[in-house]
Amino acid sequence: MHQLVIEQTKNFVKKTLAEAEAGHDYWHILRVLKTAEKISEQEGGNKLVVILSALLHDIADAKFHNGDESLGPKIAEEFLFSLSLQPDIINHVVKIIENISFKNTFSGANFDSLELQIVQDADRLDAIGAIGIARAFVYGGYKNNPIYDPDLPPNLSMDKATYKKGNTSTINHFYEKLLKLKEMMNTSTGRSLAEQRHQFMLDFLSQFYREWDI
Repeated sequence: MHQLVIEQTKNFVKKTLAEAEAGHDYWHILRVLKTAEKISEQEGGNKLVVILSALLHDIADAKFHNGDESLGPKIAEEFLFSLSLQPDIINHVVKIIENISFKNTFSGANFDSLELQIVQDADRLDAIGAIGIARAFVYGGYKNNPIYDPDLPPNLSMDKATYKKGNTSTINHFYEKLLKLKEMMNTSTGRSLAEQRHQFMLDFLSQFYREWDI
């Protein structure tokens, strides 16, 4: 029963995200899913909730839908209802989608669960390391942001509205978000996996500045 639900969900997500920006496409979803399953093996949690939340967490990312934070949870809820899942499972998945994003840290969490912590760690791990670097520059290009502007320092005290605008250089994005994520991991497994990826970003930035200053 659950395997059929999972396959139906994968097909729905793959179709929905067929034209998605490369950093938030179906491959991103599959990476988050694989990492979430790996973390769940160590940390526990309801595996069906973890899998469905990982698959649906970016079904309608607000930054690609005029900032509408209600659309993703709504689409996910309607789809899950069509599968005749238990209401408590559906509600849990929707709550995770509503609360997973980094931008919600500006206003404080209003929901928590082990499953949210697991999927959130998996999503954050995909935002750091080599893949995180690649995704950052893909999105920076999508927004036509500068790679780096020495006259534009990172904004380390931005609010949610400023963050959502995304008007920054890609290098600044490391300081405004990516380098913060290691310390924001919820689980011991997530923290362990984040260590090497975090160091890789620091090494990349050191190399970047060396090349910039030639």
